[in-house]
Amino acid sequence: METATGNARPPRQTACDTADMHKLLLSVGGNLGDIPRRLDELWPQLEAKMGKVARVSPYYRSRPWGFQSAHDFVNAAALVLTRLEPLEALRIAQELEKAAGRHTKSADGHYQDRPLDIDLIAYDDLVLQHDRLSLPHPLLHRRRFVLQPICDICPEWVHPLLHRDAQSLLQACDDPGELTRIPLKTNP
Repeated sequence: METATGNARPPRQTACDTADMHKLLLSVGGNLGDIPRRLDELWPQLEAKMGKVARVSPYYRSRPWGFQSAHDFVNAAALVLTRLEPLEALRIAQELEKAAGRHTKSADGHYQDRPLDIDLIAYDDLVLQHDRLSLPHPLLHRRRFVLQPICDICPEWVHPLLHRDAQSLLQACDDPGELTRIPLKTNP
């Protein structure tokens, strides 16, 4: 930044400075209880514990993926600007799920109804294989209920392993699940 006299001045650090922050894509949802209300309440909690919630997608209703249930899901995506490392963000996501009433995690393809599900989808362009977390999420390209909300907020996001943007992943997705967009009550 230059002053009126032409002298360079170092950039000021402000509370809103995001230059050193990581871009964390989350897929959030659930199918037990009032999920739109729960998601509306989640955004300020994410702001307080993870970082700046920069974008939130519309909410979508869909049938369960990978299991049978009488309860439809409501899903959304969020872009969070964070200084947290991936495993710390995962720990916080799991704490928020537990506080919402989720006591068991899905494992090995065995899914169940849940009041809140927060999946870390991508963290910058990091590729991570850890016993507790894989980034990018290994099934994201097969799930329309994940891809559509991501396309709403970050269509330019490129999968670091598949080298395709979110929009082309959605177009190639063979998930037959239908999504119904539902009105947002609030949006940070």
